[in-house]
Amino acid sequence: MIIAVSSSGQDLDSAVDPRFGRAQYFLVYNTETDKYQVLDNTQNSNAAQGAGVQTAQVIARQKAEMVISGNLGPKAYTTLNAAGIKIALWSQGTVREAIELAKNNKLPFTNGANVQSHW
Repeated sequence: MIIAVSSSGQDLDSAVDPRFGRAQYFLVYNTETDKYQVLDNTQNSNAAQGAGVQTAQVIARQKAEMVISGNLGPKAYTTLNAAGIKIALWSQGTVREAIELAKNNKLPFTNGANVQSHW
C-alpha cells in the first residue's frame, strides 16, 4: 500500500504536519518495499488559493491509497475521495508512528472534512 503523510520534515522521525494543503512536505511510503520518497509541497503551500485541491491532485498522481494528515478541508476531501484515496485524520506524533498505526489498521478513516476552507 502507498501511504502519503503530511510532514513537517523530510524523514520518518519528522512530526506529522496537521495541515494538508499547506504542509511543507509529504512522505510517500510504500509498505511493500519499506521505502519512501519526499515530496516538497512548497509550490502548493505558498499558493494564494486552491492549496488543498492542488495538493490532493499531486497525491493522487503518486498512486497513494491512503492519506494521513491532521486537518482536511472540504475541497481537498472531495478531490481525494473522488480518487478513491482513504483519509485518516491523525497528527499526534511522527510520520513513522502514523505509518505503523496505518499498517496495523489502527487509524479510523474520515467521511468528510474536519475544517472549513481557508482555516
